[in-house]
Amino acid sequence: MKKRYRAVALALLLTMTVGMTAGCGASSSENAKKIIRIGHNQSTNHPTHIALLAFEEFIEEELGDKYDVEVFPSELLGSQNEMVQLTQTGAIDFCVASNSLLETFSDNYTLFNLPYLFASSEAYHAAMDDENITGPIFESTKQAGFEAVTWLDAGTRNFYTVDTAIETPDDLKGMKIRVQQSPTNVEMMDRLGGSATPMGFGDVYTSLQSKIIDGAENNELALTDNGHGDVCKNYSYDMHQMIPDILIGSNTFVDGLDSEERAVFEEGFELVNQVQREEWVDAVAEAKERAENEQGVTFLYPDTEPFREICLPMHDSMLEKYPDLEPIYEAIQAYNEEYPSEE
Repeated sequence: MKKRYRAVALALLLTMTVGMTAGCGASSSENAKKIIRIGHNQSTNHPTHIALLAFEEFIEEELGDKYDVEVFPSELLGSQNEMVQLTQTGAIDFCVASNSLLETFSDNYTLFNLPYLFASSEAYHAAMDDENITGPIFESTKQAGFEAVTWLDAGTRNFYTVDTAIETPDDLKGMKIRVQQSPTNVEMMDRLGGSATPMGFGDVYTSLQSKIIDGAENNELALTDNGHGDVCKNYSYDMHQMIPDILIGSNTFVDGLDSEERAVFEEGFELVNQVQREEWVDAVAEAKERAENEQGVTFLYPDTEPFREICLPMHDSMLEKYPDLEPIYEAIQAYNEEYPSEE
């Protein structure tokens, strides 16, 4: 069923894209509204979707005579990689991308993918709200055809498995663990002793069910929203990453806004961030309760220090390879000192 809806959405998108070519991406006539298409890979009850609906309402209230916003959830416009490519070309205007995927477009995003980069969620949020930290990274994909317009909270990434619970790094040895498709995540998994298995998020459930992989790593919402908790019964808070998802905008659209419109959209981007982060807190609490009580998932709290010690050399390696990122890295460390881990 999902594939059928996705095919319909893609056919509609293709039809509309052909129509755009005559009007430079704005409208086919002076009085027609520009349709803004936003794609993401989450469900309709996910904080990301709720936040984008708030953005849709805001933009249509402020600029409804010019713009009609349409939000496409659940990979209806293609996989995340496909949506980024569509955003590059201007076929769609915005999409939500994982930081790991953006690492393949700009080395600057490697920084946010480092395991154990942030000491606490407070340090993570403070750093991500600091434009001196995010600005050079968000703008680094302009030459690729898009730029980041805001960040979305994706919580902490932790390991969850079908059978063997992960309580020490030794438990990962020989296990096939799905990781996001980035060199940094593959290296992290290799260092921890597991067998890194990169794949698209949409393929994870069936791979867990058929035991092609032994586990994965993600936040708590993957257990409930995506059904992974129906298969994986052990969720271990090793807290190896706090990585944002990123809302990116096509240069074709964003650069075409006049100053007044850009100001409205900037306010809208701030609204997306605010609503998504507020919704995230409640969503995690609800997901954890559902996973425990309805799916029978056991939540484990291993000592994170052994995992951290194994991964920390990746920080030095990254700084040696990308020395221009050192000032941003040091700025993050300042927030880590201000907001240390409570463990």
